[in-house]
Order: sequence, then C-alpha cells, then structure tokens
Amino acid sequence: MRKQYILAFFFVLHISTSFAQSNFPSDKNATKETIHLYQNLKNSSLRGFLFGHQDDLAYGIHWKYQKDSSDVKSITGDYPGLFGCDLSGLESDHDKDIDGNPFSLVKSCVEWAYAKGGVITFSWHSPSPLGNGKTAWDTTHGTVESILPGGINHVLYQTWLDKVAAFLNSLKGAHGEAIPILYRPFHEFSGNWFWWCANTCSTADFKKLWRYQIHYLRDIKHLHNLLIVYNPSDNFKDANGFLERYPGDDVVDVLSLDSYQSADAATSDVFEKNLDNCLSVIEKIAGDKGKLFALAETGYERIPYKTWWTEKLMKGINQHKIAYLLVWRNAGEIGTPEHPHIHYYVPFKGDMSAEDFVKFYKQKNTFFLKDAAKENLYK
Repeated sequence: MRKQYILAFFFVLHISTSFAQSNFPSDKNATKETIHLYQNLKNSSLRGFLFGHQDDLAYGIHWKYQKDSSDVKSITGDYPGLFGCDLSGLESDHDKDIDGNPFSLVKSCVEWAYAKGGVITFSWHSPSPLGNGKTAWDTTHGTVESILPGGINHVLYQTWLDKVAAFLNSLKGAHGEAIPILYRPFHEFSGNWFWWCANTCSTADFKKLWRYQIHYLRDIKHLHNLLIVYNPSDNFKDANGFLERYPGDDVVDVLSLDSYQSADAATSDVFEKNLDNCLSVIEKIAGDKGKLFALAETGYERIPYKTWWTEKLMKGINQHKIAYLLVWRNAGEIGTPEHPHIHYYVPFKGDMSAEDFVKFYKQKNTFFLKDAAKENLYK
C-alpha cells in the first residue's frame, strides 16, 4: 500500500510540474506582460479567438495613412483584436517596410494597439542575404547554410538581427514596459517560395538557424517579450509532417499554419476540409506540448463568395480552440498599369461579403478589439 501511495504522489507531482511548465512561455526570462499574454490567450481560446488583420491601421481600400481608419472598423464599428506587421526593410536600413509603411508609423500603430488592449504579431519577409537584389522569394539553394555560424554571410545576418532587435526593443508601453510580440520567423517554411523554405535547405540547417536566431534575440539582445510562432503552410497531413522541422519546445510558444482559400468556394470544399484536418493535427500536438495554437494567416482574395466568413472559414475552424487568426492585407490596386489587380482580404462597404462579415463579427467566439480589451490580456 505504501508503494502505491508513493507512486501516486510522484504521478501527481509529474502532472503538476508538466502543467506548470506548459502554462509559461518557453523563455524562462519572459516579461510579466508576455507571461500574462501567453496565459490569458490560453484561457480566452477556450471561449473564442482573436480576429487579426495585416496592416489594418496603415491603409485600406481607397485610403492610406489616415488616423483612426480601418477597413475592419468601417464595416463592424470595431477594430481587429490582433494587428499584423512586418519587419522587412529594417535589415536594409530602409525607413519603410516591405509594403511601404514608414517604420515610425508601424511603431505608433503598435503602441496604439497595445494601449487599447490589442495584440501584435510580426512576420519578417527579409530579403535574401545573398544580395544582388534577391528578395525573400529567391530560392537559391545554400542561402540558409551561408548565414549559420561559420557561413560566409553569418556576420551580415548578425547585423540584421541587431537592427530587428533594436526596433522590437523600441516598442514600449505607457510605463516603459516592452510590448509583447507574437513573433513569426521563417513563416510558411514548408512551402517552396522563400529562401528559407524546405526546398532550399536541409531540415538540420533549418533547425540550427531557428535555434540560433532565437538564442541571439533572447540571450545576446535580451529580448524577453517575444512569443515564438512555429508556422508551416497547410501541406502536411499528420503530426510527423507538421513536426518535421520543429526546432524544440524551448524555442516555440505557438503552433500554427497558414491556409488560404484558392479553389472556387462556390464549387469546392477543399479549403475547409483541409483546414479542419490540419487544425485537428495541430490541436492534438499543442495539447500534448502545452502550447498555444493558431491560424497565423488565412483569407480569400477579394472574397468572391457571399457567406465565406460564416460558412467556409468557420466550417474549417470547426470546434478547434485556436487562440487567434489573421487575414492578409487590404493592399488595394497592385500590379502594373497595364495589368492592375485589386488585392484585399477584408470586405469594405458595398463589398459582396460585407454583410456576412458583420455576422461573423457578432458571433460569440470571434474576439475583436473591444473583446480583447475586456480580456485584460496583459494582466
């Protein structure tokens, strides 16, 4: 009997310790606001998810750099609960990001959103370190290897990390506290379109790069306000596929995927079925590891389906307890004068899916800025 009590004691101790570890970010020196955000997102995800929009405060359809403007707000009367931004441009000493937003504006938008109770996420479409005008979409083999310790571009890459760290460190709240950031490095790495993707580097080199970057930002640059987001595309079928390039529990806080509607929503159910399957895979892994999980990017360009929000997107999410999702930007007219192209992922007034977006907004489990503020995510 005594032996059974002892075994039971150690079992309970193990479960308690595992729970305690999973209830904190992977960074043991995380700031209190970052810890609170992590824990509160876990709690709020049981009831709903934050809705996010890339570059929401910077520009939209038929407007740019107008104070208090937002395409989301123009339809719902409320802002997103999650605000997406990009770091690309900092490494090259540009004063604007990859989408033309002045970094001074990005900084003020981040600080405004944080003050209002919103959450901020950053991706980094960094150009290729091989130079010669090569962008993030260059797929030259060996690029990742060149920036690892000992590689020919390693010192250059360190200077890039220094500049990114300086900017992230400059984002402060009203009391001088570092603003917590959902940081999404090397996003869509399981695709074949960026210099860090699976077709351009080995699994071992990708993991080395990931671990090196997080170590450098945390331990050398002392950034302890980052929640790290692991983010492949939606081309995996099972846990082995999802975890193929996983760098370790100690350098990841959020498990996620990017998944876009590409097939005609009127005739295909591929998007929602695949999303549901992928989220099922991630949800199980996140539960086992005690991590948050999310839909880091999604959307349907120009949303040419009236009820996409409440039927297609919500059907894909199903009953999965994601912490947040983010739809891509409302860039407006892009392309060339000869071949203009309207690019947007959130409806604007008069748009086909605007009415359905309002229904989506009113659902109990969709959290926008007013809902995020009520959650007191940083306390």
